[in-house]
Amino acid sequence: MAVSSSFAGPKLETLLLCNNSSSTSSRASPSQIRILCKPARTRRTVFQRGVGLNPRCEVTSDVLVQDNNKIELRASSVSALEQLKTSAADRYTKERSSIVVIGLSIHTTPVEMREKLAIPEAEWPRAIGELCNLNHIEEAAVLSTCNRMEIYVVALSQHRGVKEVTEWMSKTSGIPVSELCQHRFLLYNNDATQHIFEVSAGLDSLVLGEGQILAQVKQVVKIGQGVVGFGRNISGLFKHAITVGKRVRTETNIAAGAVSVSSAAVELALLKLPESSHASARMLVIGAGKMGKLVIKHLVAKGCTKMVVVNRSEERVSAIQEELKGVEITYKPLTEMLTCAGEADVVFTSTASETLLFTKEHVKDLPPVVGNPRLFVDISVPRNISACVSELDTARVYNVDDLKEVVAANKEDRVRKAMEAQAIIAEESKQFEAWRDSLETVPTIKKLRAYAERIRVAELDKCLSKMGDDITKKTRKAVDDLSRGIVNKLLHGPMQHLRCDGSDSRT
Repeated sequence: MAVSSSFAGPKLETLLLCNNSSSTSSRASPSQIRILCKPARTRRTVFQRGVGLNPRCEVTSDVLVQDNNKIELRASSVSALEQLKTSAADRYTKERSSIVVIGLSIHTTPVEMREKLAIPEAEWPRAIGELCNLNHIEEAAVLSTCNRMEIYVVALSQHRGVKEVTEWMSKTSGIPVSELCQHRFLLYNNDATQHIFEVSAGLDSLVLGEGQILAQVKQVVKIGQGVVGFGRNISGLFKHAITVGKRVRTETNIAAGAVSVSSAAVELALLKLPESSHASARMLVIGAGKMGKLVIKHLVAKGCTKMVVVNRSEERVSAIQEELKGVEITYKPLTEMLTCAGEADVVFTSTASETLLFTKEHVKDLPPVVGNPRLFVDISVPRNISACVSELDTARVYNVDDLKEVVAANKEDRVRKAMEAQAIIAEESKQFEAWRDSLETVPTIKKLRAYAERIRVAELDKCLSKMGDDITKKTRKAVDDLSRGIVNKLLHGPMQHLRCDGSDSRT
């Protein structure tokens, strides 16, 4: 009989024939024994009387007929069935749940793929729910920005968890699993912890120390609060990452002089323009959200005092005008976008539109800029400007992947600060792992205290029964307090040792 290799432990023949009390004639031949395996969710393993219930397996037998007597052959033994169940579940009960990162970032993945994987903030709770419905995923979080798409999970099984999440990413994005595997990176436990700490500190950003990513990590926690699946481990990981990000920026000053994506976009545009035209260049910003507002501020910081802003509504633009008094900001509705683009030397796009705002046909019909090609700087993911626009002689298109040349300056100083930051991250990683280890000792502490309490109560009852029924309440309370005090003092040492982390010499 063929047996699935997933059942570890004693051979099936031995298990089925281990009931020596059964007569030889009542045993079924291998062909008459069926093993029925029902797939079971292993995300939350349940145990009853020491028996694992995943996978659920039943050993049954055909009914044998000998002469005129029907003999019902039952399972060879209950203990054999229990051993089968337990051996199959051992893989999960003996393996600690792992924190896993399945990621695709600007360092490994082109923007064409990242934009297909991008998940809007409003969809993060839904994504967490779908991920936690996968068989081997207990907790989850999504970090989706213009530079990265990273899924953080607590997985019962590393291999199966990664497989399920990758298939989910393929299903939601339409990208084949094989293609995702070529670009993704996988990190586990300590490496995963260090990675999110580096991300929060700005060490994994295109621009070292940029502050926008820390705000995005905070947003993960804000949106995750109250979402089923944004559990204790993942929540603790991201909250600790926020602490690390703040500490690195405070103690190393790595953000001093560092630029954000918006700032890099402005610097790139000015690099591509002749220096003589910096003051007179006509600037158009499409989108007045967070990124668009930062673009406007960086343009002002570079000396630009006149620009046009196209947005869906005027309200946000009015707020920016109030904040940046002395700067001539002209509002235009989306219906006038192409007209405004035809009058601009540089066009910045930073909208949440999932459809292209500019195609090759749109730009081809725009009046040319005298002396230079028109610059399009697209910092949106998904992109707002078709890559085909670059085929025109009258236009140049740059997206978030083209900002690398902007950050080459001052790299040496930022690398030195990054090395200082790594020392902080190593220290904080150790503290987080100690906290996570402490979570695993909680059940042990509870069981130890419950065991001691059972003994205390039993011995107290014996003592009180020997003392008779005429003892006073005061005496009864004194004996009870005495027994509690003895137990607490005896447990104090073991409890302290169970709670201590890796930095404690008593571990």
